[in-house]
Amino acid sequence: MIREIIFIIMARNRTKKLRDWGESGLSIFKLTSKETANGILGVFSIVLSIFFLLGAVGFAGQAGTLVYNWLSYLFGFGYYLLPVVFLLLAASFLREQERDFAMPQIFGSLVLFLSSLGLVDILSNDGGVAGRFLSRSLSSLFDIYLSAVILAALVVTSILVIFNTSIKFDVIAFVKKFFSRKEIVPLAPTENAAINKAVEEQARDSGFRINDSGIKQKPESKKDNNEFGPMLTRRSGKKWAPPPLSLLEGDRGKPGVGDIKANANLIKRTLMNFGIVVEMDEISIGPSVTRYALKPAEGVKLSRILALQNNLELALAAHPVRIEAPIPGKSLVGIEVPNTLKSIIGLGSLISDEQYSRSSLPLLVSLGRDISGHSHFANLARMPHLLLAGATGAGKSVTIHAIVTSLLFRNPPENLKFIMIDPKRVELTMYNNIPHLLTPVITDPKKAILALKWVAKEMERRYDILEKNKVRDIDSYHQNTKNEKSMPFIVIIIDELADMMQSYPRELEAAVVRLAQMSRAVGIHLILSTQRPSVNIITGLIKANIPARIALQVASQIDSRTILDTSGAEKLLGSGDMLFLSGEMSKPLRIQSAYISEKEVKAVTKYLTDTYAD
Repeated sequence: MIREIIFIIMARNRTKKLRDWGESGLSIFKLTSKETANGILGVFSIVLSIFFLLGAVGFAGQAGTLVYNWLSYLFGFGYYLLPVVFLLLAASFLREQERDFAMPQIFGSLVLFLSSLGLVDILSNDGGVAGRFLSRSLSSLFDIYLSAVILAALVVTSILVIFNTSIKFDVIAFVKKFFSRKEIVPLAPTENAAINKAVEEQARDSGFRINDSGIKQKPESKKDNNEFGPMLTRRSGKKWAPPPLSLLEGDRGKPGVGDIKANANLIKRTLMNFGIVVEMDEISIGPSVTRYALKPAEGVKLSRILALQNNLELALAAHPVRIEAPIPGKSLVGIEVPNTLKSIIGLGSLISDEQYSRSSLPLLVSLGRDISGHSHFANLARMPHLLLAGATGAGKSVTIHAIVTSLLFRNPPENLKFIMIDPKRVELTMYNNIPHLLTPVITDPKKAILALKWVAKEMERRYDILEKNKVRDIDSYHQNTKNEKSMPFIVIIIDELADMMQSYPRELEAAVVRLAQMSRAVGIHLILSTQRPSVNIITGLIKANIPARIALQVASQIDSRTILDTSGAEKLLGSGDMLFLSGEMSKPLRIQSAYISEKEVKAVTKYLTDTYAD
């Protein structure tokens, strides 16, 4: 009994000594950080891999040759697995340097080597003494084929242990993805949540304040929301049923912004190379561009930052980069960098916005979303006219369709009438059968001049009515309940001003200027569009009487100054990327215009035509 007690005590002491020896052996890793310890182990594994590889070709000296002779006898052809195993082990250590040192990595490497050794011996009968022992032992129990399967499974398992990873593979999803066409689909709420989570993680990592993306999805309602405020009641007493929102599509796609932290550091470093010290501030992710806001140090001239625009484009490998100095309402400078992937702003998402649906303004139009993701709407009655210009393919026609559709969703035919002039014959003719038209879409410039002269006479007639009723504008006239006769708003749209100016320059300019000067009070508004923003098309008189302007992408800085009286439109991206300037703004606002397809326009016009067929 005493002998057994003494034996147990000696065994415990021996175990404690072994544990103390193990802890002292790893004390170097306790004295260093996790990254340093894993880095040391990774470098050591690489050195061993190179040693075994050079020993096989005779370039490791006598020690290498001796080790090669002994190990090649013991492992056979499996000797050449040693450099591979140690390289994998090194990659594991260097891949996750913040992970604690763990024995599973070394154990996994040992299992990988031994299972590969047995597999080599089964396949080529050249696994050395150790490989022959492993293969024959397994073959006697499971047969040669099952032994090969078991060893292959051990190889895969050991690799998973080394890299601390898992196998995730959905066969059905892979097949569907392989054989399906790539389509732009609406951003699901779960996907949008994933984007927001990723942006928040980047914000934590980078240390910058990041505003949410311009893509904001709202939960879909079970029925269409067609309540757009008190102005949508027909004056005839009939119930006004606006088109259902299901005819329009929502936002599609998601913006790709790249590495936010790297871009912010590149901007800061590039400016510092030229002696400009800045402090990075908030980052706003929009549908088409991302704005990096920065605060210059005291005494830095903004002109120095503006002069480095080409250098920033070179450093960021992005074109074009637009600099907004300063950002309106903030003591910051904005660097606007194009997104690698754009998102599409659907008109349906803007029309379903509460700011639009709850407004009582009859001429409220949807413009789009800004860089911060906020929806923007404008009251055509306050503009009171709009000039829209941009190069071919910049998105003028789509923007006009979005404005017209916004007005159609808010007004019955008794409240709003259109006169559409389309010399190109292909854009506005889709609206030919809607009940809101005073006349079919005009394509002949001569008839367009006659129509504008008729509008001028109608303007004079309306002024006589206002004078007779002793009211100052159309809003006061509508508020007077004694007036039973309706006075609808009239919106005149000219899709290509340049084409008409070439045919009848004097007559057209005189008619446009007269209407622009006097027609606001009687509810007549102009929307002019051109792809040639030159001074002989957009004359000084026209510009003076149309303060609200939309500039899409143009070819040169001169064209931008012709439209906005400032540069910037030449740095836009096209596809609805625009600068909006109204009389209430000191600087233009960058907005991504809403997109509406030809199919959606035809669906809306068909609904209105069928509803008011009588």
